[in-house]
This record gives sequence, structure tokens and C-alpha cells, in this order.
Amino acid sequence: MQKKEPQALDYWIETSDAVARQFKFEADGRLSVKVIDDSRPVLPRIVESFLNQFFPSGYPYSVNEGYLRYSQFRALQHLTSATLSVLSTQSLLFAAGLRPTPAQATVVSWILKDGMQHVGKLICSNMGARMDSEPKSWRILADVLYDFGTGLEVLSPLCPHLFLEMAGLGNFAKGMAVVAARATRLPIYSSFAKEGNLSDLFAKGEAISTLFNVVGMGAGIQLASTVCSSVQGKLIVAPLLSIIHVYCVAEEMRATPINTLNPRRTAMVVANFLKTGKISSPADLRYMENLFFPGRAIEDAGSVKVGRDLHKVVKPSKLSELREMFPEEKFLINCGTKWTDIVLEHSATGEDALKGWLVAAYAASMEKSSHGTKEILLLESYEKIESLFPSFLSELKMKGWHTDRFLDGTGSRFAW
Repeated sequence: MQKKEPQALDYWIETSDAVARQFKFEADGRLSVKVIDDSRPVLPRIVESFLNQFFPSGYPYSVNEGYLRYSQFRALQHLTSATLSVLSTQSLLFAAGLRPTPAQATVVSWILKDGMQHVGKLICSNMGARMDSEPKSWRILADVLYDFGTGLEVLSPLCPHLFLEMAGLGNFAKGMAVVAARATRLPIYSSFAKEGNLSDLFAKGEAISTLFNVVGMGAGIQLASTVCSSVQGKLIVAPLLSIIHVYCVAEEMRATPINTLNPRRTAMVVANFLKTGKISSPADLRYMENLFFPGRAIEDAGSVKVGRDLHKVVKPSKLSELREMFPEEKFLINCGTKWTDIVLEHSATGEDALKGWLVAAYAASMEKSSHGTKEILLLESYEKIESLFPSFLSELKMKGWHTDRFLDGTGSRFAW
């Protein structure tokens, strides 16, 4: 008698805390959860409904560390931003004074809302590569620009004769802010997408933004009709809201574990590895990043700079010598008196940048206790790194780092 093969289980039911849930694997491999019986009190059901509405499916296991803190400050950021928007709009109406004719209103509207804002968007769109490299810093800058534009609108009643200029400049700053905020949204959400659930993260993030924008508008209307009904009231409340707004954005970014390699994060990984022998994860480094001055060289990582023009780094007479030092690699290393320059080949990846950085940093650490020439120390360092780099790279990937690219912004690269 032939035995029957057991059928594959495509769903099951789990009962916990008076709730029966059906778990099922969909055709695309995703695990869906459906509540089929719920006898809990009203409050726990409301809490779970809120989580389902504003947090990704499977939270907290479907996101990386820091997502809750990011969401909390994002909510407060949108609340303050919407409140500021109401106050600035009221100020603009006061500054406009007389009611314009339809023709004048059309021209002014285009200049303020479309013309100047579009110019700001076009200028900021040229900096997309830098935003890929430093999404956190650019996200903070976006909100600073937004608050600057809003501040000009709040101040416009004080100088109504400059209404057009102040409102135009304000919208110009807001246009730049819009591009920077939107462009950095994807790398930030990607850092939290633990299970490839980027669309779910984006959708729930927009739900939080919408909810607290509405709450912020309500708060703005209340303030505009009470303590901020005068310009003096706005001059007190608006700066306070702006400070809270920027602080919330900074805390959001500090909680975000970006997992792509750029000069700053590479330097931090290398510095921690040389000091402790351990490799830090993106979550480990998130609170150590300098969000306001990301370009500073780190001495513990060899005081390395990446991306300077090749002709500024190497004299033509020395170029062939540097090429022969590491002929199989996609980087050139030139040791200077104050720092070490690394120039990457056009097709270099994050792995190439990491290897070159490790060689330069290890040579710099050897220089403190050795009297050999810089060239000899580089060669000795290269031999050391060559043997340990495969295990280093393997553990780096296990920690969640993406090593296929090195995001150096507008850094210069070379090709033969």
C-alpha cells in the first residue's frame, strides 16, 4: 500500500489572549495574519487597531531597531510643522493688505507658489548624489530651510512693502526643502525595511504624517485665534515651534540606522574595528554620527579623505609609483603630512573603499610605533589586511551593511 505524501500546510490558527488569528502564506511568499475571533475588552482592541493603522505589518519584528523612536519624533515634527504653516499663512494674508484683482492674484500666485518654488526645486535637484551620501544631514537641512521660509512669511507683516520679495524668498527656500525631504525619504525608510516591506513602511509613515498634520492644523487655528492673533504673539510662538520642529527631525535622524557606506560611516566602522577588533552594526553607529559636520576626518580611522581630485592629490611624477604599489586594486593611496588621500577608480565598490581605508588606517597606526617609510608601512599594512579582509567583509555583511556601493556624493574618481 502506497503511503500518501503529507500535504503542505498553507495556513494555521493560533489562539492567544482571547484572540484567534489565522496565519497564511500568500502566493508571493508573504505571511498574512487575519483575526477570526476576538473576545478581548475594547481598549486592547483599539490599541491593536491603532498599531495596524499606523505601524507596518508584523511590527516590531518587521522593522529595524529605532523605528518607534523615529515615528514618535516624526509625529511631533509634523504637528509643529503644520502649526507653523497655519501661522505663516495668516501672516502672509495680513502682509498682503489690500485684496488684489483676479489678474494680479494670478500673477502673484504663480511667482510665489510656482515660480520661486520651482527655481528652488531645480537648484536643489542638482545635489541628489550628495543626498544619497548624507541623507540624514540633508533631511535636517530640509527642515531648517522650511522653517527659514516659514519665518520669512511670519515676519512679512512687519514690512508689507517687501511682501513680494519675502514671500518669494520664503517659497524659494521651501522649494529646496521639499526636494531634499522627498529625496532623502527613500534611503531613510530603506534602513528600517527589515523584511523588504518598504511600501508598507512608506504607507504607514504617510498615515502618521497625515494624522499629525491635521492635529497640527487644528492647533495652529487655535493659536492663530488666541495668543498668535497679533504679530507679537507669532514672534514668540513661531521660534519655539521651529526649535521643537528641528529638534524632532534631528532625533528622528539619530534614531535611523542607515546601512549604506559613505565616507563618514566607513571611517567609523574602521576606527571601531582598529580600536576594539569588533565590527559595529548600523544601529551601533547611529548615535555616533556627526549630523551637522559630516565631512570631518577621524584621526582613529587614519585621518583619511576620499573624493579629492586626482591631480590635486598626486603629482604626475608620482602617479606611476602609486599605481604600481597596489596594481590589482581599484584605489590609490597617497600619504600626506596632515591626512591620507584615497582616490577610487570609477567602478570601485564599497568593498574596495573599505579595503583601501583599512590599509591606510592600519598604516597610520603602525607609523606611531615604527620608523619605516610611509611606502613600506603601506605595503606591510596591505599584506596584513589582505589576509583578514575576507572574514572582515563577511562579518560586515552579517551586521547588515550594504557593501555593493560606496556613496561618496560628488567625490572625484579616476579611470585609465
